This record gives sequence, structure tokens and C-alpha cells, in this order.
Amino acid sequence: MRNNEYDVIIIGGGIVGMATGYYLAKLGQRVLLLEKKYLGFGSTGRCIGGIRAQFSTEATIKVAMESVRLFQGMEREFGFSVEWIPSGYLFLAYDEARKQSFLDIMDLQQSFGLDVRFVSSNEIKKLLPYINIDECLGGTYCPSDGQADPFFILKGYMLGIKKFCGTILTGEEVVAIDNKSAGMFEVTCKSEKRFLAPKVLNAAGPDAYDVGKMVGLELPAEPERHEAFITEGIKYIKMPMIVDYRSDGCYFQQRKTGQIIGCYTPEKRVPGKSIETSFEFLTEMSRRMIRLIPYLENITVLRQWAGSYTMTPDGNPIVDETSVPGFYVAVAMCGHGFMLGPALGKNMADFMVKQKWQYDMNEFAFNRGFSKTAEAMK
Repeated sequence: MRNNEYDVIIIGGGIVGMATGYYLAKLGQRVLLLEKKYLGFGSTGRCIGGIRAQFSTEATIKVAMESVRLFQGMEREFGFSVEWIPSGYLFLAYDEARKQSFLDIMDLQQSFGLDVRFVSSNEIKKLLPYINIDECLGGTYCPSDGQADPFFILKGYMLGIKKFCGTILTGEEVVAIDNKSAGMFEVTCKSEKRFLAPKVLNAAGPDAYDVGKMVGLELPAEPERHEAFITEGIKYIKMPMIVDYRSDGCYFQQRKTGQIIGCYTPEKRVPGKSIETSFEFLTEMSRRMIRLIPYLENITVLRQWAGSYTMTPDGNPIVDETSVPGFYVAVAMCGHGFMLGPALGKNMADFMVKQKWQYDMNEFAFNRGFSKTAEAMK
């Protein structure tokens, strides 16, 4: 085997690529991970750190529950804290249709053993005395959902990949992938370095479509801009991730440091890879958050930023081998890459080596029709 030849080349240094690289290296694969900037440059380093298993489809619930278990064990696995906290997620319902939707989905979630329950508005007030529950009909609460620090997670995977003799190269942008040689891909970087492998994984986040085009694929993966902010730290008040799905709703949580971090999905989407921020977001996010937690009215916002959700037509990721043999994708996480990344990476590593999934992953299949029911808890 030549010095530039590997068993697997991974393109993308976010949590999905890093997790897959870690588990591949643990399986004895000679791994090369290429990142065009720095680890976490794409979506992972710009996420707000929430982790939940409250989803609406079978595979996503199972993957998310496995991810929660992996997050719970990371301090033991990595040898240092990743600031995992089972701080919970609370989804609020403000109309009967949303309430019934939550109840229907909750039945599916509970069938897989998820510790989620419906709580009345009065129970919410007892759980969170500081919340404004005017017009709220209740919500679903899962105490085992939580949060962790994305940068500590990436650090753990980075050290693990190196421990198991994998290679990570940052500042190496892939510009071409040649798959003309039988059973072998040649990956060329902007630096003119070339690497060979029989298997390539596209885990390029917002650049997933561009990387797919290099082997002739038109992936239905479209990035769009999302903004977030973080405040100064205050006394820790045990705030879960509060999710308000109203048209002018938002979602936010308190970090272990006491800071409040959150975002909302804009009604008018901004397609593309822009990471520009807006004054509108700063004012709107503040208004929406204070409406729910008036206690936060005088808190100071320290920073705001933007990143990408890479979306598919049905709101589910694409995690599979493609129509190009040996070319795999773990892309278009639809805003859920951080929380799903560990389990998707572990399952993808097993699939790439053993050609067998742990459980039915058809929801994420490359060749699915994208016409089925979309993920309802985006």
C-alpha cells in the first residue's frame, strides 16, 4: 500500500465525518479525513448543542436514542467531559391540532422505550415556574434529551481517530474525485495533493452537493442560512430546550455555563451558504424568547452568528451508498446533524465495512422517492 493510499477517504470535518472516521478507525480501517478549513467549520461549530430523541419517524427515533446513549458515555469513552447534561426538551402546543400531533407521535416514541410524556400547562408551570404559559395547551417533555459542547465532541473524535492510527488533514479542500480506475478513487485537493482509496464518504455538510457533482451525482441537498445567538451567563435555572413551533416561535436552552443559546426558523428562507447575520434576527429572537421567559428581559446578548442547515425535500438525511459503487454519503442532516451524528457515524462505519445496517435505514436511503411523509418534528 502506497503512502497516499487509504481504505476510506472522508470528506468533511464536522461531527458526522468525524464520528464515522472514529468508528472506522476503531474497526481497523486506514482512514484519511480531509477538511477544507478547520474541524467544525461547517455546521457543527455553528450549532446550538441540543440533543433529542423526540422525532416522528421510526429510524430517526432509533438513531437519536442511540446517539443519546453514545453522548452519555462520551466522558468515559474520551477521558474528559463533553459537558453532556440531560437537561430535557419541552415541545409546546398552542392549538388542538398541534397537541394531537404531539400525542400521536408520542405513542410511536414510547413504543421504542423513549421516556417522553405529555405535560399539562399547569405541570409545565410547576416544572418551569419562570415560564409564561398563556394560551399554551401543554406539551411533550423528555427528561433524557439534553445538550453537549460540539467542540469537545470534535476534540474527542479527533484524538480517537489519531489514537487508532487515522489521519486528519485540515486546510485541504477537495476539488476533484476521479473514479475511472477500477475499484479505486483518486481524490485531488486544491493543494494538488492526491490520495487513493476504494471507498469515499461525502460528509461535506453545506458542500455536499458540490462534492457529489464531482462523481456525477445530483444530490437533493440544499443549504440554507440559519442564525443563532448566545447571552451572558446567569444563575443556572435548569432550563430545558424550549421549542415553540408557532409561526413566530423559537427554541432555546440554558447551557451548563448559565448562558442562554437559541435560534428560530425564519419564515422566509435564505438559500445558499451565506453566514451573514441580520439585525432582524437579533431583535426578533430577543422578543420571542422574552415572551416565553420574561425573566430574561435584561440579559445581555454576547454574540450572534449564522450557519447552514442542509435540507432534503422530506426533512430526512441521506445516509447510504450511492449509485456510484464505493461512494457513500452521510449528508443533508436538515439541522439535526449534531444530535444524530454519533449514531449515524457508528452505523455508517459498520455499513461501510460489513455492508449491513444495524436496523432498517430505508428512511435515509439514497434512492428513496422523497415523497413520503416529512419529518414532523423539525
